[in-house]
Amino acid sequence: MEINKEGATLKINNQEIKLDVLHDNVDITSIDISTLRAKTGILTYDPGFANTGSCQSSICFVDGEKGILRYRGYDIEDLVENCDFVEVAYLLIKEELPNKEQRLAYQDLLNKHSMLHTDMTLFFRGYPQRAHPMSILSAMVSSLSAFYPELDGDNPEDHLDLTVTRLLSKMRTIAAFTYRQSIGQDVVNPSYKYSYCENFLHMMFDSPVKNYTPDPKQVEALNKLLILHADHEQNCSTSAVRLVGSSAANLYASVSAGCCALWGKKHGGANQAVLEMLENIKEEGWSIDEIIAKAKNKNDDFRLSGFGHRVYKTYDPRAKIARKLCEDVLGDDAINDPLLNIALELEEKALKDPYFIEKNLYPNVDFYTGIIFHYMGIPSEMFTVMFALGRLPGWIAHYLEWNKDPYQKIGRPRQVYTGLNHRSVVPIDQR
Repeated sequence: MEINKEGATLKINNQEIKLDVLHDNVDITSIDISTLRAKTGILTYDPGFANTGSCQSSICFVDGEKGILRYRGYDIEDLVENCDFVEVAYLLIKEELPNKEQRLAYQDLLNKHSMLHTDMTLFFRGYPQRAHPMSILSAMVSSLSAFYPELDGDNPEDHLDLTVTRLLSKMRTIAAFTYRQSIGQDVVNPSYKYSYCENFLHMMFDSPVKNYTPDPKQVEALNKLLILHADHEQNCSTSAVRLVGSSAANLYASVSAGCCALWGKKHGGANQAVLEMLENIKEEGWSIDEIIAKAKNKNDDFRLSGFGHRVYKTYDPRAKIARKLCEDVLGDDAINDPLLNIALELEEKALKDPYFIEKNLYPNVDFYTGIIFHYMGIPSEMFTVMFALGRLPGWIAHYLEWNKDPYQKIGRPRQVYTGLNHRSVVPIDQR
């Protein structure tokens, strides 16, 4: 395939096809194959869509070779250092960072819509106590459309901004209530006096028998962790949101689909896998050298969690922030924390090992976030819920972006068929 000023020329079956070439805002070249089948009858084959651009988007930019992550043009490091989660959510959803007045107004609006309908709170009692939190989260998010059906009316656009605000606020409440259900305790309603992240910790951990006040250090850490997870281009769960949204499903249904996609252990469940791995290493008494050897041994069932990434071929920029955040949150306890010490030693030795260097296996964001959540008292079963809470503004932004897409084509991938070509049915008494 040759790229020239006119575009790309594809030569196949003695036919030359001209395809348009797109250059995005960061000088990445894409070949537009949207007309290929119409012109030739030929499909492209790209398992996992690893090299397929499914949409045009202005929300998030990832450069896996250089280790760059930006939301709406802002470096992730800059946002984590200077903004809280509500500001970043506002940025992703409304396209610009809020000024002070807008920030305060948005905080008030989120607080106003943080309560759940009384009948909805009764749903939690119907779930088994040991139900996985993600099963409850996805179901309850979808159920919001039954209690707030404005999007199914004649003019859904008129209510979309209200729906976005409700979802951003109420999903936090649903997440906290899901945890309370798992420990058999009554729900704690949000309070007007707390910020977004303070309210979440308040709803998680407040109790009639103890005076709980959110720890400022943990509040800051939660803000940063949610920012780190807020968006990551066309990942599995975001693609699920856009795909379901392309059918004209409402926002609640689309985000519920994102929750289900995130639930998988290859996606949102990875930070839980990391913590379980570190705890297993501690319990088994394995040395780091033994773990490195096990990870490199193809015949060993052991899998090293928290290393490598589908996109990043260098150190995940979020992992650098999470590592420092982990040390900051643990403070003086960091020196004596066995899980953190195992993680640090494992990273140090892995990054010097030729096997890991050649395969670009660097720590990813999940490697340290589980340790932080664990230290904050959040159980590992809730880690994916925390991921979903952080990713929510990105999901919403992508849903809204698709909603304004002039193409508005329903997602409908093609396939390379590998089944039998044609058979005739034999009557049942002759089979």
